[in-house]
Amino acid sequence: MDHSAHRTSASDTAHAGHDDARTTRGASWGTAAKATLHCLTGCAIGEIVGMAIGTALRWHNVPTMILAIALAFLFGYSFTLYAVRRAGVGWGAAVRVALAADTVSIAVMELVDNGIIALVPGALDAHLSDALFWSSLLGGFAIAFLITTPVNKWMIGRGKGHAAAHGYH
Repeated sequence: MDHSAHRTSASDTAHAGHDDARTTRGASWGTAAKATLHCLTGCAIGEIVGMAIGTALRWHNVPTMILAIALAFLFGYSFTLYAVRRAGVGWGAAVRVALAADTVSIAVMELVDNGIIALVPGALDAHLSDALFWSSLLGGFAIAFLITTPVNKWMIGRGKGHAAAHGYH
């Protein structure tokens, strides 16, 4: 007698009680907004820390932006890694899930918010104490959220992007 049909994997257990996003034909705006906000939170922390460090150290614009972008990716991935690891997934698989879930979302957000900061006159030269620094940074995040949410909705609806991590939350 074949008992393989009765076996459950860690993946099956993690998906129990959830609609499998990979099989849905579309994703709701709420799901896309939550995924984007989750990703944006990690990105924003990394970006703010990077911009603050570069600005405080009086680095030039390019090294400051490189640090901010690198930390945005690091923090963005770390939020997903934390959630997936809490679900009992090993490090290697968790890293693969984070890369699949967040790469496009973070890249779009970073392109948008850094593009806005670069285009706002004087924003790259503003200091931490300047309203221009914070308004351009926070405004860039808001616009990045508005642009990235439809991208995430489209990707989740096709079983891509944040759909990879759906079952672990």
